[in-house]
Amino acid sequence: MKTTRLFAIVFLAMLTGCTTRITDFTIISTKNVDLSVIGHARRGTVRAQGEDVTHIIIIIPTGIPHVKEAIDKAIESVPGAVALVDGVLYYRAFYIPYIYGQKAYVVEGTPLIMPGQASSVLPTEHMVSTYDAKQKRFVTEAVSAERYAALKSKLAMVPTPQKATLQ
Repeated sequence: MKTTRLFAIVFLAMLTGCTTRITDFTIISTKNVDLSVIGHARRGTVRAQGEDVTHIIIIIPTGIPHVKEAIDKAIESVPGAVALVDGVLYYRAFYIPYIYGQKAYVVEGTPLIMPGQASSVLPTEHMVSTYDAKQKRFVTEAVSAERYAALKSKLAMVPTPQKATLQ
């Protein structure tokens, strides 16, 4: 009986994963940023997140996660962003022995957006934002003019005609 309990406790301990907060940062970027015009940048309204994940299949790792990739993904998720401010860097890992595991760097921060660059990187002039409840964040995508017009007409509030009354 004691051996079974001990085995169960050891097995459950091996199934756990951990997330470690590596550092907080004031500003971070992997892009070339002209510091003389950084005063014209504005903060984004929602936080951006990026992660670089590698997998462990049986006992074979598929690669090594990189902090730079996680930062790049977070910055590139917001059009015109050049850096992240007031952010956090995490390391996350879990492993189920001889089955599967993951290692990942996760970076999260408020994007710093350069207005001139934001308009030059937009693929189209029509953008639509939707809320993804699973990921708990807004997702913005470029759409064609036809799709934009269809969504606009579907969501547009049409005023009801008012009867004129004389008093």
